Amino acid sequence: MLATFDGTWVRLGNEGRTLYEQGGYGRVERTGLRLAPEEALHLMERGKIEVKDFGYDTLLGLFAGQPNFIRRYLVYRDIRERGYVIQPGPHDFRVFRRGHKPGAGKSRYLIRVLSERDLIEFDRLSRDVLTAVNMRKQYLLAVVDDEDELTYYEVRVQDLAPIGEPAECSTPVQATLFGTYALAHLPPGTPLEEDWYGKRLDPERLLLRPIESIYLLRRQCLTITRDGEPMTTEQFLDVAAEKDVEIREKERVFSDLREKGYIPRTGYKFGHHYRVYSGKKTHSEMLVHAVASGTSIPMSAVSRSVRLAHSVKKKMLFACIYNTDIRYVEFARIKL
Repeated sequence: MLATFDGTWVRLGNEGRTLYEQGGYGRVERTGLRLAPEEALHLMERGKIEVKDFGYDTLLGLFAGQPNFIRRYLVYRDIRERGYVIQPGPHDFRVFRRGHKPGAGKSRYLIRVLSERDLIEFDRLSRDVLTAVNMRKQYLLAVVDDEDELTYYEVRVQDLAPIGEPAECSTPVQATLFGTYALAHLPPGTPLEEDWYGKRLDPERLLLRPIESIYLLRRQCLTITRDGEPMTTEQFLDVAAEKDVEIREKERVFSDLREKGYIPRTGYKFGHHYRVYSGKKTHSEMLVHAVASGTSIPMSAVSRSVRLAHSVKKKMLFACIYNTDIRYVEFARIKL
């Protein structure tokens, strides 16, 4: 089929409608079929169309001036070769279910194309994912690395449903501040220790970590004195923040997880804030990293996190903190 290029689109006459009907290419117009650049190049590569006065290399050179075009084309071609119908759409592409095509089926994925060096802006990402959910689609990132290899990630905003209630405390535990640690004189087997709080120093002393102390202070399960004077939660936070600049984000996420019945413990060995247990199970099931609103992280760092989490059979969640809300954004590698 012979097509023409008008400077933006590649167009076919009415004979091009068969490409739409059989393969889901292009958009049908009154005078024929309009092809996006990725669609036109793929059809030229397969020998299905020719473009008047333009060869493949010439047309590719013209389109390559568009931002991110080469990566988008590599993703388009890869998905086509996997047997899916793909069209330009919200974000970068929409991909139809196998055997479905425009006019006779439903799309399944919304895809955004990135390079390994692009930044993940969590505010924007969580909005995009929620938009996809409202459209009943799955949201994917197609990442093109510097050797033009492709990796696909499904991104979800997880609704961490409560699995229990935080432990009750009838009487606040009294503790003394040493540095940023609270030391309580408690015998073994106390409710705090049974609920995975603190580190036992000896049969008489339980050492509470700063993040635990903040949460217990907020719940009025703990009182802390320094130099004989009681401390408020904000006073303790100010002291802890001098040693840990991330303490405010971390305590928000710790408190949210505890209120939902999860048990967060340090995730330092995995390079993240928390490893999280569902109740008192033997093995943790999630890695969670707290990120403040407005945070951006390189895609390469996200990739390392996901690979590590999968290698130890855990989910990788980033806890995005807003004024009154925390969104848990999960990344998972998938094969299409």
